[in-house]
Amino acid sequence: MHIHALTCFGLQAGGGNPAFVIEGNTSDETARRAFARARNTTCVYLDGEVVDFYYPHTRSPLCLHATLAVAQVLFARHPDAATLAVTTAMRGQRLELLRDGDEFFIRLQAQEVAQPALAPGLLERLLAAPGLAPASRPQVASVGSPKLLVEVHDAATLHGLHPDLGAITAWGKEAGVNGIYAWCRRPDGSFEGRNFNHLDPALEDRATGVAAGALAALLGHGLTLLQGAASGQSCVIRTRVEDGAILVGGRAEPAAIVDSQA
Repeated sequence: MHIHALTCFGLQAGGGNPAFVIEGNTSDETARRAFARARNTTCVYLDGEVVDFYYPHTRSPLCLHATLAVAQVLFARHPDAATLAVTTAMRGQRLELLRDGDEFFIRLQAQEVAQPALAPGLLERLLAAPGLAPASRPQVASVGSPKLLVEVHDAATLHGLHPDLGAITAWGKEAGVNGIYAWCRRPDGSFEGRNFNHLDPALEDRATGVAAGALAALLGHGLTLLQGAASGQSCVIRTRVEDGAILVGGRAEPAAIVDSQA
């Protein structure tokens, strides 16, 4: 088994969201879940051109920071390639990979999703924020993993959220939505967000590429999205909207332990 350790979407060199890209592994789903859980790190198994994603708490149909890690590994192997492609294991979604200078991008398509009914007081209960008034109408959007996008008025409100993660998880299973992504507009024209889909607050995402893609699809334009301040590791995700496609990207670089053998 060949393991590549990388960090993705880092605001600065050496920072970002960690991921392991694992090649040459034929273990079953149970063993792969156990491996990710034991290392408390997102793992993506690269089986030829198929990518299989595992968070410490669950298997996932799509993880873009792990896909960014795969792009770094594959473009290092194929430096003259203009584009590369992989396919997700769970849903067969094709992901086109591109390189732009020292950043990598994933080209995706916005997906049609149903809008679940949001009962009065639901968001206040899920986000444990009595009196919360979203800055715009909350909507579900998706580029492969549906997120309920909830705009709050400012960064202070965003960072003051201490949601009921168990309630969000239970509601998401009923509604077919992969958590809540709370976001705000920043004075400099960029955006900032937090992703709530883990049961453990300590596992809050430093960067959530699928949410950035969903937000770009909802707003209809590219954006610069900051995330990770709550976990002490700031990340930046960049998106573009080109010819109807959503591009999600940023930095991906080898971490301190690279290509270890296990």
